[in-house]
Amino acid sequence: MSDARAAVLLPPSDVEVVRASGGIIVRPELPGLWEVAVVHRPHREDWTFPKGKLDPGESFEGCALREVFEETGYRCELDCFVGHTEYRDRKGRPKVVAYWLMYTVGGTFQPNKEVDELRWVHLDAAADLLSYERDRELLLVVAALEGMGTG
Repeated sequence: MSDARAAVLLPPSDVEVVRASGGIIVRPELPGLWEVAVVHRPHREDWTFPKGKLDPGESFEGCALREVFEETGYRCELDCFVGHTEYRDRKGRPKVVAYWLMYTVGGTFQPNKEVDELRWVHLDAAADLLSYERDRELLLVVAALEGMGTG
């Protein structure tokens, strides 16, 4: 690829990357099998994992815990880093979202302005429910962790 073409494909250096973080909340369904929480966002009409943008000075881990609580009502603890996704947001800006495997330690789901429904589903069913391929790719990592018995 020529240098001129590469310059067209790369974002300008003055474009700030939107940084966000979220959680993939799991709970035991049967011994050795997990259910995962998938949320519905009415304003986007999609099914995804809870996530949101970092506040100034906030860590990715802190943001993940805060956003999961705000969107689901669950207080969680982090287990391990699962991975990240990269895409362009609705405004065309580059966005990076980091995800952690999480377990609930309290709270209950209450529908809110950002999330009107939460479903606990087995990993296979989650793949069919999720709206984005990037989320389904994260499930592959979670499935591998499930098989290792992490947590």
